[in-house]
Amino acid sequence: MSTILLATSKPFAPNAVELIRKVTEDAGHQLNLIESYTDKGDLISAVKNADALIIRSDIIDAEIMDAAADLKIIVRAGAGYDNVDLEAASERDICVMNTPGQNANAVAELVIGFMIFQSRNQFNGTSGTELKGKTIGIVGFGNIGRLVAEAAKGLGMIAMAYDAFISAEEIEKHGVKAAKDLNAIFSECNYVSLHIPAVSDTKGSIDFELLSLMPKKAVLINTARQEVVDELSLVKMLDERPDFRFVSDFMPKEQTLLKDDYKGRWFAPVKKMGAQTAEANVNAGVAAAHQIAKFLESGDRTFQVNK
Repeated sequence: MSTILLATSKPFAPNAVELIRKVTEDAGHQLNLIESYTDKGDLISAVKNADALIIRSDIIDAEIMDAAADLKIIVRAGAGYDNVDLEAASERDICVMNTPGQNANAVAELVIGFMIFQSRNQFNGTSGTELKGKTIGIVGFGNIGRLVAEAAKGLGMIAMAYDAFISAEEIEKHGVKAAKDLNAIFSECNYVSLHIPAVSDTKGSIDFELLSLMPKKAVLINTARQEVVDELSLVKMLDERPDFRFVSDFMPKEQTLLKDDYKGRWFAPVKKMGAQTAEANVNAGVAAAHQIAKFLESGDRTFQVNK
């Protein structure tokens, strides 16, 4: 019997925890919990006897891995995994996985909600605009990007996408126009929605050069990662283009720069909301438990993200 630690500073809903426990125990393993912790030392103590680890946005670095001599696998319940030190995990022969697609619908629906919210001037009582007939540019055409395109088309929007790793032919199979490059996305679309990971090539890549290409009254939507947008470029755009608007699932680090002068032109929730649905909460956690059970049983590494 192996010990699986569910370590979440932002806990899963109670019903999700019970389903995770059922999957774990049905596979013959023990589930331990540490929830709502605020001190890294508490996590270091809890992980000591763990063979496997399920996390959400919790930071897992070399120090935590070194405290877990028996740790074989870490699964991030969600798509992004930049909160795990992949190099340190590989050096210690620890398999790291994510659960792609499990939160996708929740994030895609949030994008649509953000577009409606901003197109109606944040519901401030003034006349807004409709989404029908507008063009949405999707940067990153994975699970979330495809669902965004499908939903946007259902609202009568024109969908365009660019993905450096997906061919134009594959994109167009989904009834979406394939953009030749990022410049085409930013220059031709009324709304641009970001769905790219925060890696060395993408951090800060959404810069003033790209943003300045956007048409009048364009809206940038970021539900991907905070780091992919260069915030000084964002502030410059808000200064130089009074028509430009920005909606993010992440409170900007440069909050002091996003002053009252921009009121009504940008929005971010006080807490990241992308995967905050009852359904996504359950889906990602249960998927993580199943992946760990398969790994421990047969060595299955289908969703491994480190080398």
